[in-house]
Amino acid sequence: MLSEDLIVDTSLRLIELHGAEGLSMRRLGAALGADATAVYRYFANKHQLLLALADELIGRTFAGFEPTGQWQRDLRTLAGLIHGVNLAHPRAAAVVTARVTGRPHELAAVETIIGILRGAGFTPARAVRHYHCFISLVLAFSALDSAMCSGDKAELAAETATWREVYRELPAGQYPNIAEGADLLVAQMRHSPFEATVELFLSALAARLD
Repeated sequence: MLSEDLIVDTSLRLIELHGAEGLSMRRLGAALGADATAVYRYFANKHQLLLALADELIGRTFAGFEPTGQWQRDLRTLAGLIHGVNLAHPRAAAVVTARVTGRPHELAAVETIIGILRGAGFTPARAVRHYHCFISLVLAFSALDSAMCSGDKAELAAETATWREVYRELPAGQYPNIAEGADLLVAQMRHSPFEATVELFLSALAARLD
């Protein structure tokens, strides 16, 4: 039986198979075994469907999450969960991470994260500001790393090789700072700095409580 949940799940599958451009109401209807017009009884347009997809990913992120009362640990855990769910659906993440849904899962997520920051001792104004910074940081990395996961493998490999084949061979006289750290760049730039950046952010927040 057709339902909003079934439409959302099928849409996620289609995006991961064909990319965002492959998601159309006609293709979605065919995948559901229904006429495309049936989808419009649940979603007025594709934009509303994408908002539902975004909210579904948020819901999957927070499923089973239980705050421990240790604010840094909780934010670290949430950062990893958000990042992980987006990497599990890289093509969908690239389309929906910047959307504001106003839907139940998003409302609960915003309430939870601001609550963690308030519990840490931040004022309402600072809690909202730090929430904005935190979620923007995590979603930006989610979008970036999702793009890396879903991109053309040959192109990504060639771009990664650029650090070794171009940067490491640059003349020290013209590029002294790059030359000095060339081997480090080759080793570092192949990996996402997501976890390290989250730790820097949490340390900066902790310093503001002192």
